[in-house]
Amino acid sequence: MDNKKIILSPGHHRDNDVIFIRFQKNPELISKVKSIYGTRWSQSNRAWYVNKDDFNLGTVFSTFKGHWVDYDALGEGASKEVKKYNPKKITKAPPPTTSNKVLIGKYLQWLSHKRYSSNTIKAYIEMIKVFAGHIGDKDLDKVTNLDVMNFINTKVIAQGYSFTYQNQLVSSLKLFYREVVNSEIEIDKIQRPRQEHKLPNVLSKEEVKQILSSPKNIKHKTMLCLMYACGLRRRELLMLKPTDVNSSRKALTIRNSKGRKDRLVPLSDKTISMLREYYKVYKPKVWLFEGQKEGQRYSEASVAKVLKTAVQAAGIQRPITLHWLRHSYATHLLEAGTDLRYIQELLGHKSSRTTEIYTHVSSNSLQKIKSPFDDLDI
Repeated sequence: MDNKKIILSPGHHRDNDVIFIRFQKNPELISKVKSIYGTRWSQSNRAWYVNKDDFNLGTVFSTFKGHWVDYDALGEGASKEVKKYNPKKITKAPPPTTSNKVLIGKYLQWLSHKRYSSNTIKAYIEMIKVFAGHIGDKDLDKVTNLDVMNFINTKVIAQGYSFTYQNQLVSSLKLFYREVVNSEIEIDKIQRPRQEHKLPNVLSKEEVKQILSSPKNIKHKTMLCLMYACGLRRRELLMLKPTDVNSSRKALTIRNSKGRKDRLVPLSDKTISMLREYYKVYKPKVWLFEGQKEGQRYSEASVAKVLKTAVQAAGIQRPITLHWLRHSYATHLLEAGTDLRYIQELLGHKSSRTTEIYTHVSSNSLQKIKSPFDDLDI
């Protein structure tokens, strides 16, 4: 790889669609990539990445000015975006002032004390730094609502940042000004963007059967089957230990999942039998699913590759991710008549509103609706 070449490619990481940013190890390029909002390092993929919703091609071009950016893997949509790309629109905010750095340091201490996840801390601190750079010499404790609105209009919206970024920015600002810094700002008047309503991607039962029947390796088959059988997130699957399987109670304990919550999900006799067969062959020591080395957790990238191989073997053309299995589990439960409240508990959702989205993709209710077109004699 050319030491000045930046390669962009789509992929999946931690159950999210992401854009990977790869280049030869270079201190200058590492410093540049860290300046892009939302960039994180993936040890399993040996690459930097940005969540697809937060990715901005113009920002990448601006950041790596003077370097060759290879975006061919992103497809035709990226080519169209390059044609309309105007580097004058992309501006970099200066670093925060010394006094604002002190306040940001206090915010970091507060977030750490409250035990927010490392990813959340990184994102929230980066957002406050960008905001502090935008307001220049003005102190963060002198900020008004007008400053926030100006920042969102000129930085976030004008430069094409996503709904997700804007919503997370508002969360960070509200927390910062409510818990750490007193100012003239009216916290409750900081408005979130209008909520997006995206439907979950759901597979048919026949498609699930085709995918789960494809792997010949018993470990690969068991991992994918367990994700669908229990509605697991990828991280939840990989954090399981053999002791989390309780065959006598027919239950699986999922520990420290999203929101630092534990939960129990039922295990059927069929699933328990499958796990026993797997255990006889592999005899895992520390983690239920281990890598090539004993006691080493199976990697996230490897699970994604297992699914990709299974999907290709099943002859399915759609770009399916591991999270589709969880969505399909919830939707199929709903279609089988399971109460929405139970599904909420099984998925570990904090709010029932999160679970209710599956009512919009349940085929049972949709198929009962008759189109007026069917009554036309044509």
